[in-house]
Amino acid sequence: MAVLEKIVPAYGWLRNYRREDLPKDLMSAVIITAMLVPQGMAYALLAGLPASYGLYASTVPAIVYALFGTSRHMPVGPPALMALLTFTSVSALAEPRTPEYISLALLLALMVGVLQLAIGLLHMGFITNFISHPVLSGFIYASAVVIALSQVEHLLGTPISGEHSTVEVVLEHARRIDETNPWTLAVGLGSLAALVVLGKLLPRVPVSLVVVAAATLVVYLFGLDEKGVDIVGKVPAGLPELSVPALDLEAIRTLVSSAAVVAFVGFIESISVAKAIAAKEKYKIDSNQELKALGLANASAAFFSGFPVAGSFSRTAVQYQSGGRTQLASIVTALLVVATLLLLTPLFYYLPNAALAAVILVAVYKLLDFEAARKVFRIRRIDGYALVVTFVLTLLWGVEQGIIIGAAFALLAFLRRTAYPHIAELGYVEEKDSFLGLESFPEARTHPEALILRFDARLYFANVPFLEEQLIKEVADRPDLKWIFIDCRGVNSIDVTAIEGLEDLVSGYKANGIEIVFTHMKLPVRERLRKAGWDEKFIDAGHAYHYQTTREALKAVGLSVSEKEPDPERRLWKRPIPE
Repeated sequence: MAVLEKIVPAYGWLRNYRREDLPKDLMSAVIITAMLVPQGMAYALLAGLPASYGLYASTVPAIVYALFGTSRHMPVGPPALMALLTFTSVSALAEPRTPEYISLALLLALMVGVLQLAIGLLHMGFITNFISHPVLSGFIYASAVVIALSQVEHLLGTPISGEHSTVEVVLEHARRIDETNPWTLAVGLGSLAALVVLGKLLPRVPVSLVVVAAATLVVYLFGLDEKGVDIVGKVPAGLPELSVPALDLEAIRTLVSSAAVVAFVGFIESISVAKAIAAKEKYKIDSNQELKALGLANASAAFFSGFPVAGSFSRTAVQYQSGGRTQLASIVTALLVVATLLLLTPLFYYLPNAALAAVILVAVYKLLDFEAARKVFRIRRIDGYALVVTFVLTLLWGVEQGIIIGAAFALLAFLRRTAYPHIAELGYVEEKDSFLGLESFPEARTHPEALILRFDARLYFANVPFLEEQLIKEVADRPDLKWIFIDCRGVNSIDVTAIEGLEDLVSGYKANGIEIVFTHMKLPVRERLRKAGWDEKFIDAGHAYHYQTTREALKAVGLSVSEKEPDPERRLWKRPIPE
């Protein structure tokens, strides 16, 4: 039983399913379907695919994830970011909506699925942690802008041909503003206004479905399609056909970096919302199982005429708020989408692209959390710079390049931070009977013969030179110095290069009459030093090279701790406060 539940997590909630949850799951499924149908079609167009592919991607992949995922509340389907990444990845290789383009989009979904599944099977989900939250935020903000700009042509009725940068899109729309189709603009702005107003007045009503239905009716009644308003046209009825991606080696080689970005972004978007809801409901999310479930969902999308899928922030929030209790809501939603494909596709013929563009614009606006960006800058400025770098590069260069360089920038900032860690000089604070940093306690007592430093990072090859530089600076102004005490409570690990560097420091300073003593050294670090032979090299008849506490080390070398102790000639003296 336990093994089966581990492989297929749905077995657990199905086995313990409560009858009173059924009405809540069914109601949630109806609400999500009403939201998903127009959104799915809009995101398919954003991805450069026929509108029906958005509905196809909302069926089999959603059921697959419901069976294998560990989130009880997250529906999987086509979100805006996945649609944008699909378009940017594939549009450089083929013309959107052509058979070649569709085949490449299916191949991308398969590659994303295989990559996510492989990472999950190898229990390597931790590698996605290398995309920090500020980098992801910068990517999301830029993606929202790119998505919004991509919909301007549908709002104005002035399509842009060819691949354009963000700046070129803005400039071309500015040059062609006089070609705007007034009827298209009226439908688009009207739909946009209705979505915003009704969304505030009727928050529990699926306003996107209402607005899209109303816009479709207006186009049909007034014949606006004959006045230049672009419509979806015929949507094929029936279930998605079994599709087989063309396994072209050259295409695979070209798409591999894009697939990696799509896989990571899709997983991070999914795991973030899944964990947020799981924390509220007090159950656990298994990251590696989530990767497997998303991998299987994306692979199924490739074989059932879909495109890359992931968990959706907006739909998960709605499913949770509408009372959905289990993944049965997602399964019923997929079945309702199938029913829509079988019975309702003729109703989509006159659906205007401008209304779908309005749906996308409202959805991506919710991705812009400006307060979160300000918070990043308040907490750590370098993280804010990582956000800005990712935002600017994604906007001006491309989504793939933006997130890769943004992640590299954040990683370099982290490496720099660990290479130049915080080193605090400590002194004795009588009132607290403790050794504390002079930055916070300038009144702390120090001793002319002793320097006490606390190293606040792991010791490794990159930061040992920095420790050496700091010691040189501190020792230069202390002619009477005889002892250096290094508080290692912040050192969780140490590597071979760091050990060799410390050996040189200890030996070098000892030759100059200054002893280095370590305190608060943790067991893993002590074990590494023991294996390096330090017990034989640095323990002599006088004292050990490490002590459990700073107080113990001071007493061991004959230095008093406070003025109350005997031997006033060796008492700690008060550090003068600089003017």
